[in-house]
Amino acid sequence: MVSLFKKFLAKPIKILAPATGELIHLSSVSDEMFAQKMMGDGYAVKPTEDEIYAPISGTITSVFATKHAISLTSKDGLEVLMHLGVDTVELKGAPFDIKVQEGQQVEAGDLLGTMDLQQVAEAGLSNEIMVIFTNMDKIKELTANSPTKVQHGEEVGTITLA
Repeated sequence: MVSLFKKFLAKPIKILAPATGELIHLSSVSDEMFAQKMMGDGYAVKPTEDEIYAPISGTITSVFATKHAISLTSKDGLEVLMHLGVDTVELKGAPFDIKVQEGQQVEAGDLLGTMDLQQVAEAGLSNEIMVIFTNMDKIKELTANSPTKVQHGEEVGTITLA
């Protein structure tokens, strides 16, 4: 009975912009796998500044060896993959300075690291930051704002858990 009320009274989780730049629909990113939502649904930001921030509160579950992707899990079990740029794995970590490590607790809006946008551009790659919710079975509803300019930490949508 308590869990029924808990679900009924559950507040939507605010999701934040992971960077300052332009919020875009996931279907608009230049990587087909993400655009077709093969790994899950979400949103993306074309950053104009190097800093990358946590879109939700949770625990860092992985930082890829090439630093181009970070995963985190919320206390409610929501799994988030942040993919930093398209094909940036090829850069072997060079443009990234990741400030967090596996097992670390972060709050929504905390600095996770930086991506040298100039270095990514010089390599001829896209700097789109994709925020993917990989366990969509836990999500009842995902709303994301329309494309617009955003500041890091700004609310860009909400998630209601199933």
